[in-house]
Amino acid sequence: MWAVDLRGHGSSPHPGTYSFELMRDDVLAFLDTHAIGPCVMIGHSMGGLTALLLAELDPSRLTHLILEDVAAPRLNVLHREPLDPPDEPTPFDFAAVNPLFAQLSNPDPAWWEHTRTLPTPTLVIGGGTPSTIPQTLLADMVAQMPHATLTTIEAGHDVHATHPTEFLTAVTTFLKSSL
Repeated sequence: MWAVDLRGHGSSPHPGTYSFELMRDDVLAFLDTHAIGPCVMIGHSMGGLTALLLAELDPSRLTHLILEDVAAPRLNVLHREPLDPPDEPTPFDFAAVNPLFAQLSNPDPAWWEHTRTLPTPTLVIGGGTPSTIPQTLLADMVAQMPHATLTTIEAGHDVHATHPTEFLTAVTTFLKSSL
C-alpha cells in the first residue's frame, strides 16, 4: 500500500504550479517509477478528482477506483471563491488553493463527460448531509457511470478520518463483491 502526497501537500515538492492534470501526471509518474501495475486507487476530495482523471486517461492502470467525497467535475455546480493567504503556516502549499479552486469552479467539460464511459469498477463514498460536497452531485455522477456504486456515510467530508470503521467496511465490501 502506498499513500501519495499530491504536489504541494505533505512531503511532496511545492513547485508553485498546480492543476489537477499536473497532479494526475505526478501520480502516473509515481506508478511508473515504482513499477506499480493495475491497482486499486482511493482518492479523497481533490485526490479523488485526481484519481478520477487518471482513470479517465488510462483506465488500464486501475482495477478499482474508490472516490471519497470527491469534488465531482460538473460545470456550474461548485463555486469556490479565491481565498486570502492565512497568517499561519499550513501543512500544504497555499499557492495550490486558488488555482485548484478555479478549476473546480470551471472544470473541463470533458472530465464530466468521460465519466459516462469509464470502464473501471468504482465506489463513490459520500459524506452525507454534513459534507461540504453537494451529495446530489455525487448521485448524478454515479447515475451516469456504467460501473459505479454510491454509498453514503453520514460523516461529513472526511469520512475516512471521522468514521474509519464504516469507511473500511464500505471499501472491503465493494472490493470483495467486485473481485
